Amino acid sequence: MAKDIKGFLKIQRRSTIYRPVEERIKDFDEVFILRPEEITVEQAIRCMDCGTPFCHWACPVGNYIPEWNEAVANGKWERAYELLSFTNNLPEVTGRVCPALCEYGCVLGINSDPVTIRENELSIIEHAFSTGLAKPRPPKHRTGKRVAVVGSGPAGLACADQLNKAGHSVVVFERDDRIGGLMRYGIPDFKLRKSVLDRRVDLWKQEGIEFRTGVWVGKDYPAKRLLKEFDAVCLAGGARKARDLNIPGRDLKGIHLALEYLIQTNRIVAGDKIPKEGLIDAKGKVVVVIGGGDTGADCVGTANRQGAAKVIQIEVLPRPPKERPEDQPWPFYPRLFKTSTSHEEGCERMWQVLTKEFVGANGKVKALRCVKVEWKKDEAGRWKMEEVPGSEFEIPANLVLIAIGFLGPEHEGMLDDLGLEYDPRGNVKTDHRFMTSIKGVFSAGDMHRGQSLIVWAISEGRKCAYYIDEYLMGKSALPCF
Repeated sequence: MAKDIKGFLKIQRRSTIYRPVEERIKDFDEVFILRPEEITVEQAIRCMDCGTPFCHWACPVGNYIPEWNEAVANGKWERAYELLSFTNNLPEVTGRVCPALCEYGCVLGINSDPVTIRENELSIIEHAFSTGLAKPRPPKHRTGKRVAVVGSGPAGLACADQLNKAGHSVVVFERDDRIGGLMRYGIPDFKLRKSVLDRRVDLWKQEGIEFRTGVWVGKDYPAKRLLKEFDAVCLAGGARKARDLNIPGRDLKGIHLALEYLIQTNRIVAGDKIPKEGLIDAKGKVVVVIGGGDTGADCVGTANRQGAAKVIQIEVLPRPPKERPEDQPWPFYPRLFKTSTSHEEGCERMWQVLTKEFVGANGKVKALRCVKVEWKKDEAGRWKMEEVPGSEFEIPANLVLIAIGFLGPEHEGMLDDLGLEYDPRGNVKTDHRFMTSIKGVFSAGDMHRGQSLIVWAISEGRKCAYYIDEYLMGKSALPCF
């Protein structure tokens, strides 16, 4: 099938195919089915090759979307892989878990269904790995410069990959026992199987990147030692300080931060042994997830797989609309009501619910005392939450998971030891070149911008690498969108 300039008029969008609910909740295998390449070719033909590709504008890494769609439509998979790799260091991850900002900016999406950009991206990278196109390409020359990257999340890994391509010797420090950051331990395997990460890390090792796991900079390894042993440093440790809910009853047993739960489950799936007294298990329990975001949805899917009797997810904000609101027009990414694969597997969802107190018996949580809230604008036009009088109610619960976001990076240890400056939100402060208040020390990703998407972290890691290379060499030829 060759490229047809009128393909978008003739071919309909084919949505992702998922494994049946009754099958997938019995395991932690990925919920989607990788589609046949001929379907990807068909879907790539739908791309209009717009004169002004807003998909490219909407993508934080600036993927060459129309170009690699055209390559796929004409059966030129190697060319598609080259174009994709030029802008994205982890397309196998974004192809699985990115919310696809690009698709909401697709011109075809104005009056029809947008192109399946994310799934096309996934098909390209999976084709590359299955056919041997994705292979080690170590740099031909080394600069003699050494760079430390602290943190192996998407920002740190993207930065390390780019700097290694530039010929610098890169060492990635990770305090956990495996590489990947929250891609490894925060995202369940049913969304991102960890062999995908291992496959990429193995390739990078062959290209010359050194990975040091189980090394906690600021604890096991003095932070200031980095300044002596390396020519430049990138701090990409993420924003792992979770937002808690400090209300009466918080000390009851059975109440956990979402990340505690997800990290433990990911470790169990990886084969790690968890002491029985520390096990967080939803089997047979009524589970309440506080927080309506992606992390909360991951908790829902995990609890269902553990055999929860019932799962309830509550959110203090109003239920989002199903259609674009007027203040979020195309091509901007809108806040819409979404039903994830985890919700499809069984979940009661409630909005505009504020948790006031945890109620317990014998030291264990047994219910949440809640109240309904309304959101109104004050005289200055700012949204203000008000409790609805007489709307108090209780939700029974044996297990409560708090998934209400993150406050920012952990200051104690590495950041404070280095004496770095912070911005008003508590993130690491940098200039426009991603350099911190200490010369030669840079920062990227959530540690720098606050909690955000994986694709934004990759983008920041790439830009940071450009400026580190420029700092070390006086100029840089690294691509920087």
